Amino acid sequence: MTEAILLVGGKGTRLRPLTVHTPKPMVPAAGVPFLTHQLARARAAGVEHLVLATSYLAEVFEPHFGDGSALGLRIEYVTEEEPLGTGGAIRNAASRLHSGPDEPVLVFNGDILTGLDIRALVRTHETSGADVSLHLTQVTDPRAYGLVPTDGTGRVLAFLEKPQTPEEIVTDQINAGAYVFRRSVIDTIPAGRVVSVERETFPGLLAAGAHLQGMVDSTYWLDLGTPAAFVRGSADLVLGKAPSPAVPGRCGDRLVLPTARVAPDAKLAGGTVVGEGALVAEGARVFGSTILPGAVIEPGAVVTDSLIGTRARVGERAVLTGTVIGDGAVVGAHNELREGVRVWCDARIPAGAVRFSSDR
Repeated sequence: MTEAILLVGGKGTRLRPLTVHTPKPMVPAAGVPFLTHQLARARAAGVEHLVLATSYLAEVFEPHFGDGSALGLRIEYVTEEEPLGTGGAIRNAASRLHSGPDEPVLVFNGDILTGLDIRALVRTHETSGADVSLHLTQVTDPRAYGLVPTDGTGRVLAFLEKPQTPEEIVTDQINAGAYVFRRSVIDTIPAGRVVSVERETFPGLLAAGAHLQGMVDSTYWLDLGTPAAFVRGSADLVLGKAPSPAVPGRCGDRLVLPTARVAPDAKLAGGTVVGEGALVAEGARVFGSTILPGAVIEPGAVVTDSLIGTRARVGERAVLTGTVIGDGAVVGAHNELREGVRVWCDARIPAGAVRFSSDR
């Protein structure tokens, strides 16, 4: 396998305001755009030529990654003028592939952080003679996912919608968002219209008698679709729980990038990242959080499981837990923001305007 398609066209609406100015795969995780981790893992697995299927803010990708040579890849870019869905995006990107009809093509989603053994998935595809092979993972509560039951040999039996009752939970296996296609199968996806590979392509292939093979790999897997998951994923990369050759430093409790400033008595832990040009001032405590470039955490502030946007500011003795602060936003001193709060880009919260505890 030498070719891959990476789907990076989504708008990332569940991640707003992180994605107002930045496409989801370009939001920094563990100090670099999340996409960097995926590209590095693809290269480590033997991919040489990779096509990025872009749509939302498509102009951002090529200036950053260029032709891919810095990562040891040849990267090409294909842009959808109108979103085409996962299947449509794969079909649209296929024009740049060079593989023969029976050769394998890796396809993966741009919002999944995983420890998948990519080479093992390709071996499974080749030894089983499958038309498409899917990475499956096991989850404790599968109610939020489509289920993919398989037989004793790993052959896919069905694609089941999200179960509504306990009786419908026939397996804990779900589609984990990475596939190996026989090149000729991609050409059967209708061109020029919206196609869902999960809801249309895979069930259609199964109904037509195609061989779809599942490979269960339950190493680290996380869908980074929500702000809380994205923050967790970044922390796990820093801590070494999620594998990536692209983390710019040694794994540990903290990652402080060049030109960032951290006061000697500030405390950083839990996989916290402090981006370039950012400042964590005296007495501040930051746990499991991502501080993007140019952001400021003022003296005595406490930030937990949160993401602080580029050039944003968290005021003196403010307390943030499970929050997202958009680029350029200002949270004034002595505010308390709890789980789920999102402060929009460039918004300003006056000092002491939001509290949950007593004002004493």
